[in-house]
Amino acid sequence: MTVFERIYDVVRMIPKGKVATYGQIAALAGNPRWARVVGYALHVNPDPDSIPCYRVVNREGAVSKAFAFGGENVQITLLRAEGVIVENGKVDLSEFLWRP
Repeated sequence: MTVFERIYDVVRMIPKGKVATYGQIAALAGNPRWARVVGYALHVNPDPDSIPCYRVVNREGAVSKAFAFGGENVQITLLRAEGVIVENGKVDLSEFLWRP
């Protein structure tokens, strides 16, 4: 299994209405130092219908300005559709962070 496949497997586990951070995904995929690799993997997401990369935010809860599938507004729209509150481009991690 490739590193990207491990990352995608973890991202698939994030439940609706929750978000995870790049670092959290990296640690769960096997190496806490892979946060940037997580970003690269999500940018080339081969199956956005089953790999919900829009549920991944940075360590401060901020959405990506370069969201791979249409920009930050699309990421915000997708998160809000699941009940995640996004204010000023950020998600309150104390409320919406996935805790596996």
